Amino acid sequence: MSRSPALRLVDTRSLPRQQWLEVRKKGIGSSDAAAAVGLCPYKSQLELWMEKTGRTVRQEEPGQDSPMYWGTLLEPYVATAYTERTGHKVRRLNAVLQHPTYSYMLANIDREVVGSKDVQILECKTAGEFGSRLWRDGVPEYVQLQVQHQLAVTGKQAADVAVLLCGQKLELHRIERDEDLIGRLIVLEARFWEHVTQDVPPSADGSESAARALRNLYPGTDTTIDLTEDRQLCSDFQSLVALRDEIAEKDKQAECLRQRLQEAMGDASRALFLGGEITFRRSKDSTSVDAKRLAQEHPELVAQYTVERPGSRRFRVVSHKEGE
Repeated sequence: MSRSPALRLVDTRSLPRQQWLEVRKKGIGSSDAAAAVGLCPYKSQLELWMEKTGRTVRQEEPGQDSPMYWGTLLEPYVATAYTERTGHKVRRLNAVLQHPTYSYMLANIDREVVGSKDVQILECKTAGEFGSRLWRDGVPEYVQLQVQHQLAVTGKQAADVAVLLCGQKLELHRIERDEDLIGRLIVLEARFWEHVTQDVPPSADGSESAARALRNLYPGTDTTIDLTEDRQLCSDFQSLVALRDEIAEKDKQAECLRQRLQEAMGDASRALFLGGEITFRRSKDSTSVDAKRLAQEHPELVAQYTVERPGSRRFRVVSHKEGE
């Protein structure tokens, strides 16, 4: 496989965020790689396709409640800690890179490692309490794919991943170039990019990301479609009804078990078992606004602060037996 250096597609030093997002639509970036091949825990192929085809709303700057905000803010500190730990000097690249052969493959590199024969790229990560669980067994698969994508675009041999866990523990992981994996990645990304260039959505995968994408892609009209002649879809419908009934029965059994354990606990807030434990605590008291009373006594004030929210589609399944 060719190991030619990457092309500098765009200089990012003075590039506004919105223009940077527009550049990202022109290809598959390294942070898109796992989603493009259906292996990202946070984003489906369908949602990524909507982003690349311009079907999603304009993306605003992430706020302080977003992991992306903290990742961007802490990235320089992670890079500095990496240099202190390893002695390797690093520098910003300030460019969107493009694969010299496969133009749909783009990459943004956090830092390039200077003067090292063993490693050439540094990827900086941060993970909070929930995200750190994904790092218990090493580098998560979606990050490995991101780094292999970077190595494919740049032609480099290895990258270090520096991850700050829960704001206080720095871990370093070395990822070597895997030619077989890169070959499969190129093929799978090419298949996804065909969906973008041909404007054909990939199939939904059952994830919440795909469900979110479907709600945005098909807002709904007051029409009826007859699928009674489609045997496969009719079979899918019957399977869904059977699964729904099975889940309802399992939920009922689970609730009976929960209540039996709650009775045994009484007023206790914690119970220990051979295989684990249960907590059953009261939440803190909270306050709320009596909206009904407020509307009755101050209707003009309610009208002043009332905001209309668009409705969303509800998916409801009714079998013939239930209809009868």
